[in-house]
Amino acid sequence: MAGLATKKEKPKDARGTLRRILAYVMEYRLTLAVIMVLVIIGNVLSLLGPKLAGKAISAAAAGKGNVDFSLVYTYAWQMLLCYVSSSLLTFAVNIGMMRTGRFIAKKLRGDVFDKLMEMPVSYFDQNQAGDIISRVSYDIDVISTCISADIVQILTSVVTVAGAFAMMAYISPALTAITLITIPLAVGYTRHMNKIARPLFAKRSASYGRMNGFVEEKFSGHRTIQGYAQEDQVSDAFREINQGAANAFYNADSVGRRVGPSVNFINNLGLALVGTLGSVLYLGGKIDLGEISSFVLYSRKFSGPINEIANITNEIYSGLAAAERVFQLLDAREEAADVENARELTSVRGEVSLRGVDFGYTPDRVILHGVDLQADPGKLIAIVGPTGAGKTTIINLLMRFYDAQAGDCRVDGHDMYALTRSSLRRAYAMVLQDTWLFRGTVYENIAYGKENATREEVVSAAKAARIHGYIMQLPQGYDTVISEDGGNISKGQKQLMTIARAMLYDAKMLILDEATSNVDTTTERRIQKAMRELMADKTCFVIAHRLSTIQHADNILVIDQGRVVEQGTHEALMAKKGAYYKLYAAQFE
Repeated sequence: MAGLATKKEKPKDARGTLRRILAYVMEYRLTLAVIMVLVIIGNVLSLLGPKLAGKAISAAAAGKGNVDFSLVYTYAWQMLLCYVSSSLLTFAVNIGMMRTGRFIAKKLRGDVFDKLMEMPVSYFDQNQAGDIISRVSYDIDVISTCISADIVQILTSVVTVAGAFAMMAYISPALTAITLITIPLAVGYTRHMNKIARPLFAKRSASYGRMNGFVEEKFSGHRTIQGYAQEDQVSDAFREINQGAANAFYNADSVGRRVGPSVNFINNLGLALVGTLGSVLYLGGKIDLGEISSFVLYSRKFSGPINEIANITNEIYSGLAAAERVFQLLDAREEAADVENARELTSVRGEVSLRGVDFGYTPDRVILHGVDLQADPGKLIAIVGPTGAGKTTIINLLMRFYDAQAGDCRVDGHDMYALTRSSLRRAYAMVLQDTWLFRGTVYENIAYGKENATREEVVSAAKAARIHGYIMQLPQGYDTVISEDGGNISKGQKQLMTIARAMLYDAKMLILDEATSNVDTTTERRIQKAMRELMADKTCFVIAHRLSTIQHADNILVIDQGRVVEQGTHEALMAKKGAYYKLYAAQFE
């Protein structure tokens, strides 16, 4: 999570995370097998280069003024052919791994998105949208880059190191022993720095998630920020978060980039020892000049990959940290499965009852206490009360976005928890205060949820919602494309479109959570009348702050501090002069 401390952000199981990444990689095992063969062939050709170079030098040195240039040129052309062929194969390997990385990223994003579709509402309530988006985009991009670039580097390095070592041992065991003196030092130093770098890269990924969450939150409320003239304060807050992200990036990269030069220094120290001993051996006639040249080139090929692995350590651990965040999402608890033998809710009548329901978003903080509710088919149930009383929480329970901790919940006489969630939710149409439109035509947005809705049905619903006239004034009418989240349409018009969508949806029960909060009073009254006419046979649950809109409700529940303190018709509650009367009087004074 974005807000956890650095100590908790340290990867708990780097090996386990690596195994899970490899599981995705192995889905392309055939492609990887071909790539591995190309890597081996390419590196063998590359390893022939120093040998040919040594032979060319030996041929030139053996001539002592009468050099056989044809033999030297033959070795030179063979060396050139080996290096060109190796480069072409390396290019093919890079293209293959790039494609593999892209496919794995696609598969990961698909798995993450499918997982998010199965997550309960509570997950989105508890995690910032920006942090979730960061895992879907930034973290998976880091994994893809690690797979497409770093795995190739590791494969190449392993083959090169093994081949170079074999050639070095063949040329001179004594020089090879000198070279091996510095290897434990380089490996030990690299392992030590990796332990330091790993938690820093985890912190870097988390800090980017925090920053994305902050940006998404502030941009969605940009008008409010400007309305309250809080631009400077928000900018200052962002600068602080941005500085934290920059510091996390710097701290991680500074450690990672420190490894390469240090290992390079150790390798150069080994090369100096090779040069010193090689000179002694040459003077003693134990080795010729061409073999020394070949050995030096092989020693560079031997130490170079080790140095390169040290240099990509930061990318590897950055990829592991990013993968762990992605797998944390994939391992998060999904919405609880339906009970065994759960039945489909069919032939819905629309009778809902709650008896003695207790609920809290956390076990230690109960919000609803002993709530009773009875909704007969076709009745309008209004839920009113002060802010924070628990009105929306009741709706969350009706839709099973959350499950009650105690009490009896029934729909059409069936235990709600013995029904499948999908069939229960299909029985409801919803219009919320926070409207949601997607990028698509007006027709597609209104028809959303009803498969194969005809143009006539969409137009009829739009007319009932008093939005048809506005739609016809748009450039392409019902074929006008709405921008993302309906940004090119006013808030009130968006609300009317979502109301039209709910009217079109063939459901026996309707939930309206402040559904007319963004329309004027005159339009609101017209919509209320149209809704009552179109939904006379549907059970309606309405959360309303404007008490004038629910005076004709069949039953009004007054919620206060999570308890139903009163219920009845408008006239009966007004006559009691209790909690509802006080709410009504306060609103119309």
